[in-house]
Amino acid sequence: MRQAGRYMADYRALRQRYTLLDICRTPDLAVAVTMQPVDVIEVDAAILFSDLLVPFTPMGLDFDFIKGEGPAIARPVRTAGDVDRLKSFEPREALPYVFETIRLLRRELVDLVPLIGFGGAPFTLAAYAIEGGPSTTYARTKAFMYAQPAAWHRLCDRFAAMMVDYLTAQVEAGVQALQIFDSWAGALGRADYREFAHPHTSRIFTELGKLGVPLVHFGVGTAAILSDLADAGGDVIGVDWRLPLDEAWSIVGMDRAIQGNLDPTLLLGPRQRLLTAADDVLRRAGGRPGHIFNLGHGILPNTPLELVQELAKQVHRFNL
Repeated sequence: MRQAGRYMADYRALRQRYTLLDICRTPDLAVAVTMQPVDVIEVDAAILFSDLLVPFTPMGLDFDFIKGEGPAIARPVRTAGDVDRLKSFEPREALPYVFETIRLLRRELVDLVPLIGFGGAPFTLAAYAIEGGPSTTYARTKAFMYAQPAAWHRLCDRFAAMMVDYLTAQVEAGVQALQIFDSWAGALGRADYREFAHPHTSRIFTELGKLGVPLVHFGVGTAAILSDLADAGGDVIGVDWRLPLDEAWSIVGMDRAIQGNLDPTLLLGPRQRLLTAADDVLRRAGGRPGHIFNLGHGILPNTPLELVQELAKQVHRFNL
């Protein structure tokens, strides 16, 4: 979960010279950043360094990152006409740097660890497009959903079709697993999730299921909709820290794998409390096959690297 980033000195040094989008669009730099945690942390897989919103630009949703605030969309989607102005694109032609990064990484990672690619679920992409950036309430998004449902579903259809093509191209380039982030789906109640998000996310998992690679479905704050999220698809269901792992697994179903679920803020606290909490997650997994130990969300920027390293070692030496 956000393996590379500002908690690493090497990454911060690069960011003094390059913007995040510069790194994403320059394969040699994206490879270097992807490899940083692989080189210094005992991770069991590498996560492609890119950004969820990279496909926005060829769709006509130009964006940039504002320091301290996150992504900002130049012309947010606010009307049905805005939905209709979005462009379709061929990902291999429009985003060649992503796939070149993947090809280079597979050569770097040979005999080391597998490579995970990723993309966004339609609800989360739509929320970014409508809000114009991050939000805490998703008020504009929900207002759009409720007031313009036909336009909403057209928007999500566009994102679903684009994401199937984009992630298929990632697999063709060499990624060995895919994670679909519905980071903001936890803002929805069950009825709204079923009506406005589930059909489009389900379409992505149905189509990608034909590719033969493991699919991870991740959201934050999804305890209330966890069974619905699992129903939308995924070989592995990601869970955050708000439910104990064994309880979450019983909701997801023991026929699925599960990913999670340590609170990332524990990496900011005392070492022993962190390791005790990690052991609790692992004990709740009970040694059953199908548990991917992970954080419930990304590593926070002010996290000490030494504690991330210690956490990985603790997981690998854990014995029931």
